[in-house]
Amino acid sequence: MVRINGEEKNLAGKNLLEYLKEAGFKPEQVVVERNLEIVPKDQMGSIMIQDEDAIEVLRFVGGG
Repeated sequence: MVRINGEEKNLAGKNLLEYLKEAGFKPEQVVVERNLEIVPKDQMGSIMIQDEDAIEVLRFVGGG
């Protein structure tokens, strides 16, 4: 199982970029942390999600 934003999911073997798009995220508008390391945007398409990964997807929201 993989933990994404605190939720357990069965996504092992899926490409990180593919997951983001399927989940409705715009990859150019998020920051992804995988196992406590920031994933460079140009590497999202080459990273395969693995069992035991901990992934956080962060979106920035403006406001005042």
